[in-house]
Amino acid sequence: MLYDPVKTFAENVAEGPFDIPAGDYRDERAAPKYTFLGFPINFPFGIAAGSLPTAKHTSAAFRLGYDVVVYKTQRAHEFPCNPYPNVLPLQLTGELTPEKLAHPLTVAKEYPRDVSQLSITNSFGVPSPDPDVWTADLPAAIAGAGKGQLLIMSVVGTICEGFTAEEYYDDFARAAQLAKTAGAQVVEINLSCPNVASEGVICYSRDAVVEICKRTKAALGTVPLVIKVGYYTHDQQTVLEDIMRDVSPYIAAVSAINTLQGTIVDENGEQALPGEGRLKSGVCGAGIAWAGLDMVRRLDALRRQEGCHYEIIGVGGVMTPADFAAYRAAGADLVQAVTAPMWKPLLAQEIKQAQ
Repeated sequence: MLYDPVKTFAENVAEGPFDIPAGDYRDERAAPKYTFLGFPINFPFGIAAGSLPTAKHTSAAFRLGYDVVVYKTQRAHEFPCNPYPNVLPLQLTGELTPEKLAHPLTVAKEYPRDVSQLSITNSFGVPSPDPDVWTADLPAAIAGAGKGQLLIMSVVGTICEGFTAEEYYDDFARAAQLAKTAGAQVVEINLSCPNVASEGVICYSRDAVVEICKRTKAALGTVPLVIKVGYYTHDQQTVLEDIMRDVSPYIAAVSAINTLQGTIVDENGEQALPGEGRLKSGVCGAGIAWAGLDMVRRLDALRRQEGCHYEIIGVGGVMTPADFAAYRAAGADLVQAVTAPMWKPLLAQEIKQAQ
């Protein structure tokens, strides 16, 4: 597995990936047929931020034929991982609608055999080693990309003790600058993580998002900036429109979505994930595909309406070739998955062969 949820995060970092198919599934003879952010790519499918915490993991993903992969989100400061477990399967059938989200979601005893029906909760807290560690590892991750492949480096700001809002915004730029200095060709900033209690979900605050993008782009210069956002309800459409209009001068792409946040309980109705602030946790997998598709359609309509030129990365519930095709039809320039490749490492091959 590219990431084994049965093992701890530390074990995955030190020992992973585990038991992935041997060999190299890339065809170095074929010329790239697509572009993303001006880079030639073989195929518009890859792995989003989350499951690839080292160069070993990103390089394995490249060998398996995922052509645009994201190095797990890192920080400008060392930050601990939430207590184990960090990933649990959920008892969920069909779409995770707003009506279902209004009620607690119960953890399942085991993962389903049919990965296309898999929904999980994940709660890591965006852990990060000291930046000296990940900046030293990043060049190897970049070198692991073959012809027609691209590595994106994901970073996030950290609220340190005593930080003002301005210092928090600057910390995004600081992390992005570290990534740029280490050689990142594209930098993504995570504005959508619901699992860090002291930070919350900032992608719904227009002023914060605009300031973060402005400062981060100033630090990056010509390096393309991608923003990762969560799901905006239709009641938040005006907020979404205002944000995208105001950040479009600074960003090259928007990635949507991260997760949907739900209340996660065990079979007794008690908090399933141990530790303070973890009753609510992000949900990903098959159940959130509707939300990702809805966001891609709205972002595509918005860029056409406003004459914006940002590209769109569709993420959320991509479990099958049909899901990939649906995202492309919705307007995604690039499609990425996280959950499915953990259990189906050859998903990229399956999708490519279906086209």
